[in-house]
Amino acid sequence: MQQSSTSRSALAVALLAAGFILVATQAQVPQGPQSGAQNPPTASPRTYPAPTNLQVLPKELSGQQVHDIMDQWAYSLGVRCDSCHAEDHDNPGPDGRPRLNFADDSKRMKVTARLMYTMTEEININHIAKVENSGMPVTCGTCHRGQISPEPFTMPPAGRLPAVQVTPIGEKGLQQK
Repeated sequence: MQQSSTSRSALAVALLAAGFILVATQAQVPQGPQSGAQNPPTASPRTYPAPTNLQVLPKELSGQQVHDIMDQWAYSLGVRCDSCHAEDHDNPGPDGRPRLNFADDSKRMKVTARLMYTMTEEININHIAKVENSGMPVTCGTCHRGQISPEPFTMPPAGRLPAVQVTPIGEKGLQQK
């Protein structure tokens, strides 16, 4: 039996389409565990150099510890590292863009961050720590909540105040009822 050239063409197109679908599907299927010789080397964990020019943070902090603190501050303020740290145009990174010069103090935001950190430490040490059962310390996020500038507090309309009463319990602090 002879097939017409039209039906052979249709069959060839169908087989090609099925082949493409099979290849695309296989490319998306997760591969099972492979022998160690076939696994690519895993990336080594990132290391951070020892910090320099620490003026308000404890000088004995490691590069990783400073990095973790900076991540918290950036998240609390909704900013990126380059908000406080200047670019070092003489030191390009692997992507060709300038690396940041973390020791540089030329950005006003870095000076402000130091003042704000000093303020929160003072509040926590001299005030919050002296209040019995005071709870969590004040952090950047306490006021900023992911915003570079804290939103001003506005009083709720009359009649919508919370039903919490605070009673003094002496010099040690306050107690909620």
